[in-house]
Amino acid sequence: MSRVAVVTGGASGIGLGVVQSFVKAGHRVALLDIQADAVKEKAKALGVLGLVVDVTNRAAVDVAMAEVRAKLGPIDILVTSAGIDGTAPFLEITVEAWNRMLSVNLTGTFHCIQSAISDMVKAGWGRVVIISSSSAQSGAPDRAHYVASKGGLIAMTKALSHEFASKGITVNTIPPSIIDTPMARAAAATANFPGLEVIGQMTPVGRAGVPNDVAAACAFLCSDDAGFITGQQIGVNGGWYL
Repeated sequence: MSRVAVVTGGASGIGLGVVQSFVKAGHRVALLDIQADAVKEKAKALGVLGLVVDVTNRAAVDVAMAEVRAKLGPIDILVTSAGIDGTAPFLEITVEAWNRMLSVNLTGTFHCIQSAISDMVKAGWGRVVIISSSSAQSGAPDRAHYVASKGGLIAMTKALSHEFASKGITVNTIPPSIIDTPMARAAAATANFPGLEVIGQMTPVGRAGVPNDVAAACAFLCSDDAGFITGQQIGVNGGWYL
């Protein structure tokens, strides 16, 4: 069945993998991202609706969701993948860096879900998948602001799953471990990150993940077959965190 799916952070990395998966499944897809050039390029290549949106701007998010409704129809599926990364020793994290991390990763996700979920409530059916991080499950040094923001997403998943379960809406989170994305490649260029190949070899399955690994799990969680799964952390991590 074709549904309307919105993917934030959909122009690259995990989000792009999810968009590609949804297109393959025949859904009507809206790709939201802050990267204007990438939005234009990927939306044209995939034949989806591309919208340039800063998820920290609630007014802009509301406008984007309204455009999705006008052009594709009411929103059935939302995957929130927009996010930023960062490392710094705890004592060196500035207030500005802390606020920025939570604004994008946690509050930005709040904006998108709150702006879209009313369509699902009206329909009596919906799927929300939040991309979090395995670092929020295991902890990680020099990443307190990132871990806190992703941990908030896991907690929000649990809260929303209870609130909306009776309305036919499931809310789950996928906390990936190391995934080969442009963001991960950029981190690998810094002196304090050992690189994807090294981290991949430390993973029980012996490799880093790829966006399609996450997209495949996401596709299932957004299907009719996953209606009895809600409030869950579906670890796509190669055995990194059990």
